[in-house]
Formats: sequence, structure tokens, C-alpha cells
Amino acid sequence: MESRCENCIIRQFNALRAMNKEELKRVSDSKISKSIKKGEALFEEGDKLDGVYCVRGGVSKLSKLSANGKDQIVKLASKGEVIGQRSVIAEENVNLSAIAVSDMEVCFIPKEGIVNTLHSNPNFTLEVLRHMAHDLKEADDVIVNMSQKTVKQRIAQAFLYLKTNFGEDKNGFLNLTLSREEIANVVGTATESCIRLISEFKKRT
Repeated sequence: MESRCENCIIRQFNALRAMNKEELKRVSDSKISKSIKKGEALFEEGDKLDGVYCVRGGVSKLSKLSANGKDQIVKLASKGEVIGQRSVIAEENVNLSAIAVSDMEVCFIPKEGIVNTLHSNPNFTLEVLRHMAHDLKEADDVIVNMSQKTVKQRIAQAFLYLKTNFGEDKNGFLNLTLSREEIANVVGTATESCIRLISEFKKRT
């Protein structure tokens, strides 16, 4: 049975928690639940979004294509996060692509429900601003890491991030596994360099 926004625990992790019951009911009546397979795109860089995606399960990579044709992964969006809100609020085409790195369950919420509530509910507006400010802070951290840390340090930090945020299975393996190319795209290095450094880490274990 499809979950109603009013009863969905996921909304406690994002700005939807600031909506009142009537606003949540309107959003729930208009939303569309979708299953996204690993490797499929929620949207691609340059698309015009007509709404936002609330992640109920699974993980998406948000990446930007550089001039040399290489993807730079800037964020991994997981359960509870809302994707696309900056583009919808700014009325701009998205500057990132969102690709599922695992099977996902998402709810697509048409922009009218978001924009109308921004105008009528100051608590919701404040929550949206808080989440966007948090995203800006994370972007600042990425810039600092890219400029001040070595590739080896960034790869180690990426593995620690995956362990902290997505956990391990009973055998001690990461629950969320990225390809070597994806790890290279997270830390901003060539895939060959990433493979070599991961091999060095393995030799130390």
C-alpha cells in the first residue's frame, strides 16, 4: 500500500516535517511513487524539473559533467533527502545529474505543492533554507578537501564516509559499494590512480 505523506516517517528527515496536516494531505494527493533501478537517471544535467524527489529508499549520486567529459560526484543522496529543490525554487534548469547507484524508491512531488507552501508557511520556508544552507556547507567542505588534501587522504575519507553513513554488513563489507570509477569521481582523480591507491590500502590490511 502506498504510504501517505501524513504518515510517512521519512518526512521527519527533511523540510516536509514543517508542513501542517492539510498541506501534507495536498502533497500526498499529488505525489507519484516511483521505483528507480540501479543505473537509471532521476534527471540529467540541464533538465527542467517540474517537482522534487523525496528519497524513501536507496541512494542516488549527484554529479556534474566537466569540460573534459569526466563526471564529478558532488553528493550521495539517501533515505530522507529531497533532491531538486534548489532548481525548483530558483526556477532554473538542474546543474547536476541524479543517477541511482542502488535500486531506489522515491516520491515525485509536483512543484506547485512546494512553491505554494513556501508562500503560505514560514516554518516550511525556514526548514527549506536550513537544508539548502547545509548543502552549501557540504559544498564548501568538498572544495577545501579537493584543494588541501592528497588523493590518498580523499580516498580514505570517502571510504570512512561510506562506512559512517551506510554501514557494514555482517562480514565487514560496506553496505553501499561504489565502482572504482565512481570512487575516483567522488575524490576527483583518474580511475587508474584510484585503482593503484586502493591496491595500496588492500596490501596494508
